[in-house]
Amino acid sequence: MNESPRLRIPVRERARRSQAERTAETRAKIIAAVVASIDEIGFQKTTASEITRRAGVTWGAVQHQFGGKDGILAAVLEDSFGRFASRIADLPEEETSVEKRVSFFLDRAWEHFASPHYRSTFEILLNAAGDVSVSEPAWQVEMARAWNRVWLRLFGEVPLSRERHRTLQHYTISVLTGLAAIKTMEGDGASFRTGELALLKDTLIRELGGVARRASSERDEWAE
Repeated sequence: MNESPRLRIPVRERARRSQAERTAETRAKIIAAVVASIDEIGFQKTTASEITRRAGVTWGAVQHQFGGKDGILAAVLEDSFGRFASRIADLPEEETSVEKRVSFFLDRAWEHFASPHYRSTFEILLNAAGDVSVSEPAWQVEMARAWNRVWLRLFGEVPLSRERHRTLQHYTISVLTGLAAIKTMEGDGASFRTGELALLKDTLIRELGGVARRASSERDEWAE
């Protein structure tokens, strides 16, 4: 008796990843390992062996991608600020009230400042303060420019002096950084800082919204 032929199920071949895709995946794994390690055990204990263990790669692969410790730290900082920028990429429409724009901005900003990525960034900046390649003025200037671009897109039309806009920016960053530092010290049981964030929102709404309303009122009076 002849056996019936076996049914052969075609096997779909997995698409081969390009070198660029493999490189991006390796870099992402290493950065994620550094962020997770700093967040869980701190900057000082995030050693080369800890990074390679978590990432599942050799130290040679890390050096190939980043050139060593300095390159990794700079990449983590860049990745962190990239994530912050992506959180606030979908800005409200221009006709949205200042009050709603302030609320949108601070809610998204706090999502970032309260995240493990920012905690890792904060520890790197604190512990690598003497490392020229990480804390050089050019890096600080670039961060300030990035913040300023976002700020002006949201509140640039508010008729305040450049110095006053800069002061409000710095104040906002200082409050968010302080709240993030407290959250880090308190650990996983940290409470959501509803009151403090509400106070910051009220301050910005008073400073920005009040001026915008007065300017709009004056324009209406001139138009009559």
